[in-house]
Amino acid sequence: MKYFLGLDNGGTTTKAALYDIRGNELAISSMDTAAFKPKPGYVERDMEEMWRANCSVIRDVIRLSGVSPDDIAGVAICGHGKGLYLWGKDGRPVCNGIISTDNRAYAYPEKWRADGTEEKVFSLSCQHIMSCQPVSLLAWLQDNEPDLIDKIQWIFECKDYVRFRLTGEAKAEITDYSGANLLNLHTRSYDKELMKLFGLERLWDALPPLCGSTEIAGYVSEEAAALCGLNAGTPVAGGMFDIDACAVTVNVLDESNICMIAGTWSINEYLRKAPVTDGRVLMNSLFCLPQYYLIEESSPTSAGNNEWFIKTFLPELQEETAREGRSIYAVVNELAASLPPEEFVPIFLPFTLGSNVHPNAKGSFIGLSASHGRAHVIRSLYEGVVFCHKAHLDKLLATRDKAPNCIRLAGGAARSRVWTQMFADILGFPVETVTSNETGALGCAIAAATAVGEYPSLEEAARSMSVVGERIEPDARASKAYLRRYELYKKVIASLDDVWDDMQACIEGR
Repeated sequence: MKYFLGLDNGGTTTKAALYDIRGNELAISSMDTAAFKPKPGYVERDMEEMWRANCSVIRDVIRLSGVSPDDIAGVAICGHGKGLYLWGKDGRPVCNGIISTDNRAYAYPEKWRADGTEEKVFSLSCQHIMSCQPVSLLAWLQDNEPDLIDKIQWIFECKDYVRFRLTGEAKAEITDYSGANLLNLHTRSYDKELMKLFGLERLWDALPPLCGSTEIAGYVSEEAAALCGLNAGTPVAGGMFDIDACAVTVNVLDESNICMIAGTWSINEYLRKAPVTDGRVLMNSLFCLPQYYLIEESSPTSAGNNEWFIKTFLPELQEETAREGRSIYAVVNELAASLPPEEFVPIFLPFTLGSNVHPNAKGSFIGLSASHGRAHVIRSLYEGVVFCHKAHLDKLLATRDKAPNCIRLAGGAARSRVWTQMFADILGFPVETVTSNETGALGCAIAAATAVGEYPSLEEAARSMSVVGERIEPDARASKAYLRRYELYKKVIASLDDVWDDMQACIEGR
């Protein structure tokens, strides 16, 4: 029997899962890695700790599954996009890894937008510039920590760094780097003119060679094998940006449906045979199927807000439920479900980690009163997250010739029945989920199975290894109540537009 290992490296959590050729999950292991916030807007992680976490979860999955490493036929890795992971000429990380929720470089996209650089960049990369993209972070480092620049050997994205440690081969997988403003989407290659526009010409040689998602990008090295328990020589596929991996798992492999991922980031995406070049969407990138572009609207505004709320405001409840053997997520779902859709709850702006409306916007509850309890606040948070997804969806729908058949939902919110129903009611489309809880890791396993020839194509592998689950239809009565509050949500955002810069000045003591 052959098995396939998927690794999923999120902003703070590392997961490994092992699957058979039908997509059945044999074992899963996860480990949190610390996120450092040394200053407001900074979010970093220790790259060595991250690598050790990958080794640990791989060893754990092999132990839990009872599968011999001899039977693991391939590995693939996905990870969060954007951010920055730098490898040094001395064979060590140059500095801490920078996670995709980092906002230290917020001034660079604003400057490039004002001076016309972004328009020139967009003509090549088909992307607006984000503060968390490598280009913004590298420009910030060049201006603020210039001594680090000459130390850089390789510029990595999250999962490409992990694959480098696993194989010793420096490769840049194309879905990730095409979402980082580092590639010309028309030529599907690096472009010196792009680097010149960003003022990063000196780093040209630090861009790793490009590879494909289902291409074998290397083999587990002897050194890595001793640390993680895999056999040396095990094939490692290129893998993919985690949003591609989730789209593969939920079987969004043509233009008929939209994929939404409600994790740390609000990811909203669909496939198209040509990029959207009029600037109406945030990002076009290359999909793992070469005939398609991935059309994306996204921001760090989704279910990560729920994680923040639970850890910050419900630690005692989390400890209590753990002692009782219950899930804190089941408890907050019950609280959210205890109120009807018609009941007014505060308007929540889900901007605790970042924003899609202003670079300095912050999370907010608007309309709190003494009559509101814990259930109102939790339901408010759930609503606000979906409202932000809807704002992104509205932009995507304006670029499509036909409405989607349904929304395929992945991420933490997809595990909540009440939240999934809220997505259907607010978005106005049927919502489908998949039976797998680990969509990123399964998408990687599908890529690995394709790379080693177990299946003739990615499409065939996805059809064989992933199963779409329940279809949830919108409720017209609930939709009416939600959409009235969605209009209020948009009005609140518009009214605060002039506040955010003044707030940031106060935070920075200016």
